[in-house]
Amino acid sequence: MDYSISSQDREILREAARRQLEWANQDSNRERIKKWYLHNALKGEKPMIHLEMGTFAQEILPERLKCEGAFARWVEERIYSNFLNQELFDDDRVTPDYFPLNYDTYFQLFDIPVEVAHTRDASGKESLGHHFVSVLEDLEEDYPKLKPTSFGVNLESSESKRESIQEAVGDILPVKMQMDCLYSVPTQMLVHIMSMENMMLSMYDAPEIFKEMMDRIAEDTLAYYRFLEEKRLILPTVSFEGVAQGSWSFTRELPGWEEWEKRPFTTRDVWGFMDSQETVGISPDMYEEFIFPCYRKIAGEYGLLSYGCCEPVDPIWDKCISKLENLRKVSISPWCNEEFMGERLKGSSVIYHRKPSPNFLGVDPVLDEEAFRQHIRKSLKAARGCKMEITQRDVYTIHHNIPKARRYVEIIREEIETHWK
Repeated sequence: MDYSISSQDREILREAARRQLEWANQDSNRERIKKWYLHNALKGEKPMIHLEMGTFAQEILPERLKCEGAFARWVEERIYSNFLNQELFDDDRVTPDYFPLNYDTYFQLFDIPVEVAHTRDASGKESLGHHFVSVLEDLEEDYPKLKPTSFGVNLESSESKRESIQEAVGDILPVKMQMDCLYSVPTQMLVHIMSMENMMLSMYDAPEIFKEMMDRIAEDTLAYYRFLEEKRLILPTVSFEGVAQGSWSFTRELPGWEEWEKRPFTTRDVWGFMDSQETVGISPDMYEEFIFPCYRKIAGEYGLLSYGCCEPVDPIWDKCISKLENLRKVSISPWCNEEFMGERLKGSSVIYHRKPSPNFLGVDPVLDEEAFRQHIRKSLKAARGCKMEITQRDVYTIHHNIPKARRYVEIIREEIETHWK
């Protein structure tokens, strides 16, 4: 890829960088950063709020982006994504005073390329509809197709990006190489190469081979982590680094950059994230037998852990997820038993990370404020006695109505003020 930035695009990026820096230096931004540290340390007074913009960014960003070059446009999008939440929605997402850039790493399970077949809309463009082309149809017959997992890093492309961005805006926003949390989703990777149906049937048709495969995933993941450690690519996750699921790393319980300068980091020095949305169709006993040993082996390598996405965790909480000793956040999805999890997490060291239903903001063009208030009120009641975080995810349209989305955040704040105790 061409990482050059034209002089015209450079001026556009510099103006966007100045806007990011202005937001980063706002007193409100600094105060919210302090709140994130307290929140993740289980000392926060009120729930933190984040409206995740990525899934409806197509309604927000295109009219703002002015760069013509492909790479410059990518940089511009990243800059805007760093501060637009504060500007448009006034949620608790905070803005860094630098340009974060991740290394170009890769992890290809069993060295099998993932192939995606997309549907197309009336104009011929790819739509959201898609499916993953299955490579493993019969696990017993196809098991020889499982090669050692391939992984690595492209240091050359990473450095080329860094140099180009630094030259363009580095005097305004210094480029900082970072690492978001270590992210491992074994069952999702499996579905991408063997389909949901084949994964489910394999547990029945070839149980011992399936267990062996899951253990190989764990061992390959740990081998990848050892590679990152050897290359000194395990970087601190103590501030603006993402912890997936719309959350952030801010913590003083893990070592930061001063310690990183003294020694190579291991996985136990950083945040990790895992989920298993794909196993909602199996029983808690099957999850414990077939899935959890792999997850537990990987999860135990992290310093702090956040678990869960859209899957309800209540069925597997007591027998499995509660056994993860480094767990700090757990997803309470729209399909989760809120009250059950509220009872389990009350007074614990695990944050009740609530994901409200996206239907109130994303389905109806007009926000039903009273219905949404009741929805949030129910969650606040269920989470009393817990430390709570609210991330609104999976909203694919706000009907081009930014004031509606801003009002959405306001209502959450109002309900917190009235009903959080």
